[in-house]
Amino acid sequence: MTQNRTGPSGTPVPDRLPAKLRASARAHPLTCFFLLANGLSWVAWVPYILSQNGLGVWDYRFPAILGTTQVLGVLPGAYLGPIGAAFAMTALVDGRTGLRAWARRLWRWRVGGRWYAVTLLSVPAGMLLTGLAFSGGQIATPSAAALSAFVPMLVFQVITTGLAEEPGWRDFALPRLQSRFSPLRSAFVLGPLWGVWHFPLFLTEWGGYPEASWFRPLVFLGFCVAFNIVMSWVFNRTGQSVPLSMLMHVSVNTFASVMWTEMFPALDGELALVAMGSGATVAATVIVIATRGRLGYDPLPLLPSPDRCERASARHVGSDRTRTMIDS
Repeated sequence: MTQNRTGPSGTPVPDRLPAKLRASARAHPLTCFFLLANGLSWVAWVPYILSQNGLGVWDYRFPAILGTTQVLGVLPGAYLGPIGAAFAMTALVDGRTGLRAWARRLWRWRVGGRWYAVTLLSVPAGMLLTGLAFSGGQIATPSAAALSAFVPMLVFQVITTGLAEEPGWRDFALPRLQSRFSPLRSAFVLGPLWGVWHFPLFLTEWGGYPEASWFRPLVFLGFCVAFNIVMSWVFNRTGQSVPLSMLMHVSVNTFASVMWTEMFPALDGELALVAMGSGATVAATVIVIATRGRLGYDPLPLLPSPDRCERASARHVGSDRTRTMIDS
């Protein structure tokens, strides 16, 4: 059975989705988002998992592009998953108005310069200190090739990993979680879900298969839980800037893939993940203590409910424009 909606001319327009499905999605947007994000990505990753780049069931090896098979093997599923699910659920639950607001946050680059320093410099600095601690102080000078590749790889990661994931995890899911739970509890909910989304990839080259032990996914999950607290703090403090979340996310990926193995050759496999997870845990602990668990969350200007709108209009004139210029 379908419902009819009224078109611009007043004529009935058939509803393409069954009424019960639409009602269920609107009643449980987060559950539907996580199921859809995982389902779309995991199904799209099946060929990569079964190929010679994974379990070896399928006699096919994905070709390398820019030195990696992940462009063709992993990226399509990543684009279908978090960002695809976020777009579909936003359109379904919030309509065109919600889609416009969701898209505006994707272009919220006008944030105070100190936050660019936090996202681009603090991560490499923290990983350097962590690497030194876990390598016993042994560090090597990175090659000229690695240094020259860092910025291009960072840009590439922004338009691939960052764009594929952050519009879903941070832009769609986190604000909705924080409207229902405390910021810290929301971070502890989102972190494991973010980590579990990656789990099928541990059956491929992405996760070091077949050399990687069963312990590696668990260590990675711990890293995601801790680093998600840091990501939540940055997202909240920058007025829900998705681009800054993307930069924070890919700063880790880029440093780990370009610099980590060259500067700390003794750190590989699980030990590298343990080091990264430990560094993220320290940073998350400092943030939780400093913010008393609030993680920079301000419920009034960011998620105004109808009863707050009158107060917000009096106290935050031009708040949308002001939020994009947050400097601290």
